[in-house]
Amino acid sequence: MADQVAHAGLARLNALSVEECEAALCRVCGSRAWAKAMTASRPFDAPESMHSYANLLWWECTPDDWREAFSHHPRIGSKDALREKFARTAQWAQGEQSRTAEASEATIQGLIDLNDEHDKKYGFIFIICATGKSAEEMLEALRESLKNDPETELRRSATEENKITHLRLDKLLAEVS
Repeated sequence: MADQVAHAGLARLNALSVEECEAALCRVCGSRAWAKAMTASRPFDAPESMHSYANLLWWECTPDDWREAFSHHPRIGSKDALREKFARTAQWAQGEQSRTAEASEATIQGLIDLNDEHDKKYGFIFIICATGKSAEEMLEALRESLKNDPETELRRSATEENKITHLRLDKLLAEVS
């Protein structure tokens, strides 16, 4: 059934106008260059081929394209926003137990503070594919990321963005079907 939904969604995505397709793909990944390249690669014959193109085209993007995609993620700015983000992540992680329901105040504050430090050090917010991760796991990953040199952190973040993009592509196919 899920396969039928994905194929129906793919047919609809292939049928969108260039402008509509680029807009839909920009919701998936905020890099305009990636969205344009994906749109130009249509029609996709199967969800798997769409994912293959998405991966190939992502790694052909420039560091500036990656940073543009990062900028489309919400900034961790308040405790309430962070708690809301964790609640949405838990809902999206189908079939997984929620491990993010009750993060401690210290963990929340640590994420806010270290994300600010990350932004100052690297020029972009901390990017992580949060599905299935607890707040404490994300905090530890954030601490580790701050040990990276700028090039390593950019690549690590691009890898995480790519994971997020693939999850969102599947959600997009379910949405447009």
